[in-house]
Amino acid sequence: MAVTNEKSISNGKKGEDHRKSEYGGQHHTNPWLFSSMIGFFAGLIWGILRWLFYELKFTTELPGMFADPFFKSTYLKTGWGIVVGIASYIVFSVLAALLYKVLLGRLRGPWPGVLYGLAWWAVLFLLLGPVLGMSRQITVAGWNTLFSELCIFLLWGLFIGYSIAFEFTDEASREPLGAH
Repeated sequence: MAVTNEKSISNGKKGEDHRKSEYGGQHHTNPWLFSSMIGFFAGLIWGILRWLFYELKFTTELPGMFADPFFKSTYLKTGWGIVVGIASYIVFSVLAALLYKVLLGRLRGPWPGVLYGLAWWAVLFLLLGPVLGMSRQITVAGWNTLFSELCIFLLWGLFIGYSIAFEFTDEASREPLGAH
């Protein structure tokens, strides 16, 4: 079967490519569904990376630190506990992505996302985490744990922030011509 490059006539316009007529030139993304999807994948990717960092002894914080108030630490160290921990990180990430969309969704570029990740790291490791028993106090945690978790949260925030900014602002216009 030969491939032809025929032009179709749609909506009374001659010379319009058939693919463009199917697309219609309009793109509408549901912001809540998209933000939830970004949060899910952020939680999955960075939750697995947190587990890997824990297994490689870069951090002493359990991958299930968000489930720690609800489960015993001995359970969170088991295989199913790690699954629960990654699932709790996914739920946290979905909620954080929705919050990002509400608070910072109109900002452009990667820096708001990086600062968002930094803010969550500060809340979880400096403010609320030690108070709620989710993380160790900063004086006890150790430099490897603090820097490893900081790097993960910076990249996690960058992933959420830049993905949302790219979809809902005109970040695509900053790409080189022909990249679309």
